Amino acid sequence: MDHFPIYMKTEGTRIALSGGGDAAIAKLRLLIKTLAKIDVFATSPSEAIRTLAHEGKISLHARGLRFTDLQGVMMVYAADEDKTLDANVRALGKAAGVLVNIVDNLQDSDFITPAIVDRAPVTVAIGTEGAAPVLARAIKAALEEDLSPVLGTLAEIGKSFRSRAFALPAGRARRDFWADYYNHVGPQAHAAAGEAGVRSALDTLLIQHLNEEDAAGRIDLIGTGAGEADMLSIRARRAIDRADIIIADADVSDEVLELARREADFLPASTPAADILRAANNGAAIVRLKPGTGTPDDLITQALGAGIECAILPGLPFTKPTTPQLQQGQLS
Repeated sequence: MDHFPIYMKTEGTRIALSGGGDAAIAKLRLLIKTLAKIDVFATSPSEAIRTLAHEGKISLHARGLRFTDLQGVMMVYAADEDKTLDANVRALGKAAGVLVNIVDNLQDSDFITPAIVDRAPVTVAIGTEGAAPVLARAIKAALEEDLSPVLGTLAEIGKSFRSRAFALPAGRARRDFWADYYNHVGPQAHAAAGEAGVRSALDTLLIQHLNEEDAAGRIDLIGTGAGEADMLSIRARRAIDRADIIIADADVSDEVLELARREADFLPASTPAADILRAANNGAAIVRLKPGTGTPDDLITQALGAGIECAILPGLPFTKPTTPQLQQGQLS
């Protein structure tokens, strides 16, 4: 990963952009969605950029960028579509200690701007490290179609409700509450009665979850096959995603481990069974990962004997690759 994806706070910051043509306006359409103050420097700004300035969305300076313009700036875009002018912006940015992005010049840029699916406050950033912009746009189009237009509204309402959800125990209880809200209750309430319906449904949902008994712990034994994450069953992927504790053999692939939440506890296979059973009895959702088909072991036997709910989700067996043999007149 050459470019590490992060989300930077823009409120109270300044972003500078040098350029007044098509490349500049393409970046500005995205930048004006932020809370940053946008300063644009262009000797011959297009009518579209003049309109943005007239609407108060940017501050337009009808001249070239200077070193003093970068004092206190968080980042600067070079969008002059001229190698000499772009190189000058890069030099000014480096001298001022400001991150520089040169449009369509990955090699000389300090950062890149991903394709973005905007359901504010929910945003999905898609990057290919400059290798396949067309692919990034295709993924963006697919997500735009799949993600509900009201997702941002549900997230805003959910954000205002977070402090009340603290009444639920941290961890699994809260995750189950929010999963119910975003996957079922929220969308249904919005479709039926709009934002007011969502807020009322959240109150009811919280009461329901507060009155529920603590969820029982469980252990899922998952065979990871040859280690390819996309070969796991949907049920196995869901179990890994909701797990509080992941217990994995040393040869379980990183590709599979990446499916787990970062907040999950990762334990080695040598962890004493008594410790694992204790965690399950305390309500933890535990996943035991083993390569291959996932042959049941002594942990599952002890867990079943202790009355702990278990499931065995076998993986695909290892298969010996075969080499096609070229025979007379055919490929077999």
